[in-house]
Amino acid sequence: MKPINLFEYQNKAIFEENFHELEEFLDDIWSKREKVSYYNEQEEIDKIESQRFIQFLHKSNELKSNKYVGVIHFEGQTINLLPKIFYEKGKEINEFQVQCIHNHVLWWLSYCRKLKFPNYQTSLSSNKGDFLEVLIYLFSKYTKELLANAVFQQYEEIDNEHSNIKGRLNTNAYINENLAKGRWHKVNCTYDSFVIDNKFNRIVKQVCKLLVNVTKDDQNKKNLREILFILDEVSDVHYSANDCVNIQFNPMFKSFETVRDYCFLFLNNCISLNYNNNLKLFAFLLPMEYVFEDFIFGFIDKEIAEVKAIAQSVSKSLAENGTYQLKPDLFLKIGDKNIIADTKYKIVYSDEKDPKNGISQTDLYQMLAYAVRFNIADILLFYPDTITHYQSNKSSITILDELANKTPITIKSYQLPIINKAIFENENIENMSLQVLFEDVKENLVVKLKEILILQ
Repeated sequence: MKPINLFEYQNKAIFEENFHELEEFLDDIWSKREKVSYYNEQEEIDKIESQRFIQFLHKSNELKSNKYVGVIHFEGQTINLLPKIFYEKGKEINEFQVQCIHNHVLWWLSYCRKLKFPNYQTSLSSNKGDFLEVLIYLFSKYTKELLANAVFQQYEEIDNEHSNIKGRLNTNAYINENLAKGRWHKVNCTYDSFVIDNKFNRIVKQVCKLLVNVTKDDQNKKNLREILFILDEVSDVHYSANDCVNIQFNPMFKSFETVRDYCFLFLNNCISLNYNNNLKLFAFLLPMEYVFEDFIFGFIDKEIAEVKAIAQSVSKSLAENGTYQLKPDLFLKIGDKNIIADTKYKIVYSDEKDPKNGISQTDLYQMLAYAVRFNIADILLFYPDTITHYQSNKSSITILDELANKTPITIKSYQLPIINKAIFENENIENMSLQVLFEDVKENLVVKLKEILILQ
């Protein structure tokens, strides 16, 4: 069955079979989704009850994508939800172009602070064009190789009965459960034991069992089954994504952090349900506006040593009573100079005759509030480039603060080059790693950000 490709808020596609079942499904998984996601705003979660993954146009039985990017598998049908910055009106895209788009998303995710990809970034075979299959491949290959060398073990507190005292004696339990029942020769003890059946390994096993039933790729199945074989003695326990956050490793086991972050990603963004015992759905979905914000922060933090970046610095409120919190995406410190930067995952510069260059008045008001409350006169807006348009020049607006002796507040906006258009023309990319594929884009983005932040 040919995949359906939907770009955020752009094109539509007819979906006649099981149309209402799919809508009911998505409503159900929206209500059951993880509500601790770092991608989601709590205020938004509390207010929205109906699903926001896809728009259902009932009169025409059509689907239209919202802000989420990823893949939905439904009754043998694959629905690819793709970033709007790759949309070209009237142009049909093929499987190879979908793979190129997915590689971009993977490259952006590799810089996200909440997800640590394997350092070696293995080559991405063309037969794994499905975004989810690529993620499963990266996770399963890395985890299998890691566990083949050393299985994670840690001390866990255990309560058990023994013939001799081990650890510390549980006096109350011994009196009530053993001594009172004539079982004086058995003592209740609590002690620490170095075990393989620990919380981390249970989470890894849970994720592998989830993914082995989803993947269609033979190599992925093989890798996942080998992991499950290694973890055969580990208990089957259900955990949420929030349980991954609290797992910490000492320096000796630092390499396991990558596995933990993959598990968080899958548990937080994957939905697998059976409905009426015959309809099946699996979805992996990410809100692109938060991916873009996270990517820009991670890129600056990793690639530009001269700039100290602090993400989501919440230290001011618009009102004196503490309401209307202000959350700049990035607080940048360059030497003695402070700059506030905000990422806007929007398409700008679409109309060359527009004097505002597509920058909304709402965004301008928001940046002005940042400048006043944080007492910072330099504000930056970062927008992504698109597959059809990139403008390297900045748009600058100066506002005079009449209440502060006409202090000038400068708000500059830039379109950042985050797309590698060349790979869409080169079908010989199956043996290339993400680093190789995006080396030129990385260098161009470093130059652009240094020009904006340091050389201005």
